[in-house]
Amino acid sequence: MVFCRFSSIALLSFLHIALLSALCFAGDPYVYSELHFSYITVSPLRVPQRVIAINGKFPGPLINVTTNNNLLVNVWNELDEDLLITWPGVQMRRNSWQDGVLGTNCPIPSKWNWTYQFQVKDQIGSYFYFPSLGFQRASGGFGPFVINNRNDIPIPFAQPDGDIVILIGDWFTQTHTALRTTLDGGKNLGMPDGVLINGKGPYRYNTSLVPEGIEYETINVDPGKIYRIRVHNVGTSTSLNFRIQNHNLRLVETEGFYTIQSNYTQFDIHVGQSYSFLVSMDQNASTDYYIVASARFVNESLWERVTGVAVLHYSNSKGPAFGPLPDPPNDFYDKEASMNQARSVRQNTSASGARPNPQGSFRYGSINITDTYMLKVLPPTLINGHVRAAINGISFVKPEIPFRLADQRKLRGVYKLDFPSKPLNRPPVMDRSLINATYGGFTEIILHNNDTTIQSFHMDGYSFFVVGMGYGEWSENYRGTYNKWDGISRCTIQVFPEAWTAILVSLDNTGAWNLRTENLDRWYLGQETYLRIVNPEENGDTEMAPPDNVLYCGPLESLQTPQPHSSGVHSFGVNLKCYMMMMLALFTAIFISS
Repeated sequence: MVFCRFSSIALLSFLHIALLSALCFAGDPYVYSELHFSYITVSPLRVPQRVIAINGKFPGPLINVTTNNNLLVNVWNELDEDLLITWPGVQMRRNSWQDGVLGTNCPIPSKWNWTYQFQVKDQIGSYFYFPSLGFQRASGGFGPFVINNRNDIPIPFAQPDGDIVILIGDWFTQTHTALRTTLDGGKNLGMPDGVLINGKGPYRYNTSLVPEGIEYETINVDPGKIYRIRVHNVGTSTSLNFRIQNHNLRLVETEGFYTIQSNYTQFDIHVGQSYSFLVSMDQNASTDYYIVASARFVNESLWERVTGVAVLHYSNSKGPAFGPLPDPPNDFYDKEASMNQARSVRQNTSASGARPNPQGSFRYGSINITDTYMLKVLPPTLINGHVRAAINGISFVKPEIPFRLADQRKLRGVYKLDFPSKPLNRPPVMDRSLINATYGGFTEIILHNNDTTIQSFHMDGYSFFVVGMGYGEWSENYRGTYNKWDGISRCTIQVFPEAWTAILVSLDNTGAWNLRTENLDRWYLGQETYLRIVNPEENGDTEMAPPDNVLYCGPLESLQTPQPHSSGVHSFGVNLKCYMMMMLALFTAIFISS
């Protein structure tokens, strides 16, 4: 996909595609995207507010690629503060330099642009991208990211008649800077002002709960057809239940892996998670139908107004949707209903993905565990006079310089490699402590949530096997209950309050990779760390070198070459060799045209 504003940029983009695909990434196709991040004013909940748009749109555009494509994503920061874009779930093999969080990239300064360069190697699936700094995702800046199968690798279901993306998330009418101020003042964010669906407020299903004049999302479909609907929870901190009135949701994929196909009438999607469903348009068209995203595990009467509602519109529909919304899940008599639903998500071990799969499941259950980490979170607490969140008693201090860049430049004292493998019996501290992970190890991580809200945990650079979850304290006896055959492989998993989730991960991707909560309030307050994974026999083949356009900051700021960023003059920030090739092609094109 190519996103351009000016004819000159369009020409350069064309030359990028024609030339870089042939010369810079020899062999694999190339995709170029241009993303301008700027502020616009919209009123999704009838209150005018400043949001972060991409190419003038909120939410941002779809990035649609295919397995093994090489991407150059030129990000223009037209905000009034630093910017970084991260690509959760996109496993940049040996290339954490492009991951887009503070431990891997220096920020893109205001009015600058920078080009991400990475390959979606051996991947398929549904993801989304977003800004990782300073709570910015709470103001937007997110968009969907789809990696398709290659043509010679079949999908494990009939080709759908259409592909639909739905972004759901809780929403505040305050800006991300105001929300930051609230957290810095030691206060909770409180109840959000609503839930948006594709950046729009609720359909007026109830005149007392929903004021008139709100623009809502309409999904247009044809009767008798089957659509793949990719749903992403891009919100701040609220788990949401997704459902479509009178329609079944057949789960087929989550975060890059095909699932055993199961039908659901409703499905819980936690912060940062992505799912694909097949939905048959098999209802009569006497009316439209509700699409609903409602808050979970809250006081439902108090939170009733915090409900996202869109409309599913058949092309031959005879009238608008009406009546009450489809019922939310009832957990009163079944406290483990949502957990059991999560346990039911299993991997399709016979399906191909990025590669053919003649051998069946990867036999992760027979691999010996080399390291175990028990990572426990508690409610936020005071540390040095500030309300902070922590993992194992360590509240992470944001880095001033990317960790692998510090290693390359032999800087000392930037971080510590002493993150505890289990909670310590001591008061919590603020520190910059990393996990000294074993390259090639097969690691067990127990995520234990003693906070009062559901937490979603995410690991950059990897997918992990979800092998168990339960309420209470984890013990070694639970290993006997692990799913050792078809546990789903994914990159973001929920951990219920006063409960645990066990994951297994093969640490074969060198770099510095962020492990964090996706709940923005807890992440902002320090609930994260990094896995530093270095091959002790490094010979230059297991980790990429810093890119030619690497940014410098913190103690290396003096090394940064100023970027021309006055009006109309921008640097593409691309690989120098590719840039020279591009210029050669430009002169060639001018010569031919003359």
